[in-house]
Amino acid sequence: MRKFMVVLDDSRECLNAMRFAAMRAARTGGGVSILSVIPPDEFNHWVGVGEIMREEARERITAHFEVFAKWMRDRQNVDPELVIREGDPVAQIVAQIGDDPDIGVLVLGAGTDKSGPGPLVTHLTRNAGTLPIPITIVPGDLSKERLEAIT
Repeated sequence: MRKFMVVLDDSRECLNAMRFAAMRAARTGGGVSILSVIPPDEFNHWVGVGEIMREEARERITAHFEVFAKWMRDRQNVDPELVIREGDPVAQIVAQIGDDPDIGVLVLGAGTDKSGPGPLVTHLTRNAGTLPIPITIVPGDLSKERLEAIT
């Protein structure tokens, strides 16, 4: 089954990327893989503190994921999977694509502010020619109705 991989983070545009991935998966018989990346720890020398911070990050990610997962299950009849990785976000996205051959499309949300579409979109589109799958970039300000019409 082809999966749409979407990145879960705290950005506003993440919501539209999630919606798009779920709607496309529902309409094409695909799946959704939600990747969240915990950035490298700045407290590596304090092992106990680092472990507590990692666990808190995982709990926060899981709670955030469950909100999206419930919507996907209830509204789109799609049961997403959650993958949590640690490290540089771009490197972990590329690594996850390499580790899961079922991932067929990377879905990213583009920011709408004047600073640009966001660091992930900027970096990954700059290197899109070397990725083994296509990238779909979803504008962060599309309405739900427009997303439904597009998907």
